[in-house]
Amino acid sequence: MSVRVRPTHCGLDAAIEVISGKWKVVILWALSDRHRRFGELRRLIGVSEKVLFQHLRELEADGIVHRETSPGLPLRVQYSLTDRGQALNQALKPLGAWGREHLPERAVPVPGDN
Repeated sequence: MSVRVRPTHCGLDAAIEVISGKWKVVILWALSDRHRRFGELRRLIGVSEKVLFQHLRELEADGIVHRETSPGLPLRVQYSLTDRGQALNQALKPLGAWGREHLPERAVPVPGDN
Protein backbone atom coordinates (compact mmCIF):
# COMPACT_ATOMS: atom_id res chain seq x y z
CA MET A 1 0.00 0.00 0.00
CA SER A 2 2.69 2.50 0.94
CA VAL A 3 5.18 4.18 -1.36
CA ARG A 4 7.90 4.16 1.28
CA VAL A 5 11.17 2.82 -0.03
CA ARG A 6 12.99 2.53 3.30
CA PRO A 7 11.99 1.25 6.72
CA THR A 8 11.02 3.80 9.34
CA HIS A 9 12.65 3.84 12.76
CA CYS A 10 10.10 5.72 14.86
CA GLY A 11 6.68 7.33 14.61
CA LEU A 12 8.09 10.74 13.73
CA ASP A 13 10.21 9.23 10.97
CA ALA A 14 7.11 7.51 9.55
CA ALA A 15 5.09 10.75 9.64
CA ILE A 16 7.85 12.76 7.96
CA GLU A 17 8.13 10.08 5.27
CA VAL A 18 4.41 10.49 4.48
CA ILE A 19 4.50 14.31 4.26
CA SER A 20 7.91 14.62 2.64
CA GLY A 21 7.85 16.63 -0.55
CA LYS A 22 7.44 20.33 -1.09
CA TRP A 23 3.71 20.25 -1.85
CA LYS A 24 2.20 17.48 0.29
CA VAL A 25 1.44 19.62 3.33
CA VAL A 26 -0.08 22.27 1.07
CA ILE A 27 -2.27 19.58 -0.54
CA LEU A 28 -3.41 18.49 2.92
CA TRP A 29 -4.26 22.09 3.75
CA ALA A 30 -6.19 22.52 0.49
CA LEU A 31 -8.24 19.39 1.14
CA SER A 32 -8.85 20.13 4.82
CA ASP A 33 -12.31 21.65 4.41
CA ARG A 34 -13.83 19.92 1.35
CA HIS A 35 -13.46 17.70 -1.71
CA ARG A 36 -11.61 19.27 -4.61
CA ARG A 37 -11.18 18.41 -8.27
CA PHE A 38 -7.70 18.05 -9.76
CA GLY A 39 -7.81 21.32 -11.73
CA GLU A 40 -9.08 23.22 -8.70
CA LEU A 41 -6.21 21.87 -6.60
CA ARG A 42 -3.68 22.76 -9.29
CA ARG A 43 -4.93 26.34 -9.53
CA LEU A 44 -5.18 26.77 -5.76
CA ILE A 45 -1.71 25.40 -5.06
CA GLY A 46 0.10 26.64 -8.17
CA VAL A 47 2.01 23.45 -8.92
CA SER A 48 2.59 21.58 -12.17
CA GLU A 49 0.20 18.80 -13.17
CA LYS A 50 3.00 16.23 -13.06
CA VAL A 51 4.08 17.07 -9.51
CA LEU A 52 0.51 17.32 -8.22
CA PHE A 53 -0.41 13.99 -9.78
CA GLN A 54 2.70 12.33 -8.29
CA HIS A 55 2.06 13.70 -4.79
CA LEU A 56 -1.64 12.80 -4.89
CA ARG A 57 -0.78 9.23 -5.91
CA GLU A 58 1.74 8.94 -3.07
CA LEU A 59 -0.74 10.34 -0.54
CA GLU A 60 -3.39 7.96 -1.87
CA ALA A 61 -1.00 4.99 -1.54
CA ASP A 62 -0.32 6.00 2.07
CA GLY A 63 -4.04 6.12 2.84
CA ILE A 64 -4.10 9.90 3.36
CA VAL A 65 -6.08 10.96 0.28
CA HIS A 66 -9.14 9.32 -1.29
CA ARG A 67 -9.63 9.55 -5.07
CA GLU A 68 -13.22 9.26 -6.26
CA THR A 69 -14.14 8.93 -9.92
CA SER A 70 -17.69 9.69 -11.07
CA PRO A 71 -18.96 7.85 -14.14
CA GLY A 72 -19.74 9.69 -17.33
CA LEU A 73 -18.06 12.03 -19.73
CA PRO A 74 -16.15 14.09 -19.04
CA LEU A 75 -14.54 11.98 -16.33
CA ARG A 76 -14.96 13.70 -12.98
CA VAL A 77 -12.30 12.99 -10.34
CA GLN A 78 -12.46 14.43 -6.84
CA TYR A 79 -9.95 14.17 -4.03
CA SER A 80 -10.65 14.27 -0.32
CA LEU A 81 -8.91 13.39 2.91
CA THR A 82 -9.46 10.00 4.49
CA ASP A 83 -9.92 9.67 8.25
CA ARG A 84 -6.17 9.07 8.42
CA GLY A 85 -5.60 12.26 6.42
CA GLN A 86 -7.88 14.25 8.73
CA ALA A 87 -5.93 12.90 11.71
CA LEU A 88 -2.65 13.89 10.05
CA ASN A 89 -3.98 17.42 9.49
CA GLN A 90 -4.90 17.62 13.18
CA ALA A 91 -1.39 16.46 14.10
CA LEU A 92 0.12 19.17 11.87
CA LYS A 93 -1.88 22.02 13.45
CA PRO A 94 0.58 22.53 16.35
CA LEU A 95 3.43 22.63 13.83
CA GLY A 96 1.54 25.30 11.86
CA ALA A 97 0.98 27.29 15.05
CA TRP A 98 4.69 27.07 15.82
CA GLY A 99 5.49 28.30 12.30
CA ARG A 100 3.14 31.29 12.58
CA GLU A 101 4.62 32.19 15.96
CA HIS A 102 8.18 32.02 14.68
CA LEU A 103 7.73 33.40 11.15
CA PRO A 104 10.39 35.85 10.09
CA GLU A 105 8.99 39.39 9.92
CA ARG A 106 9.37 39.49 6.12
CA ALA A 107 7.39 36.29 5.50
CA VAL A 108 3.93 36.58 4.00
CA PRO A 109 1.19 34.46 5.61
CA VAL A 110 -0.70 31.96 3.44
CA PRO A 111 -4.28 33.14 2.73
CA GLY A 112 -6.87 31.13 4.66
CA ASP A 113 -4.26 29.65 7.03
CA ASN A 114 -5.87 29.89 10.43
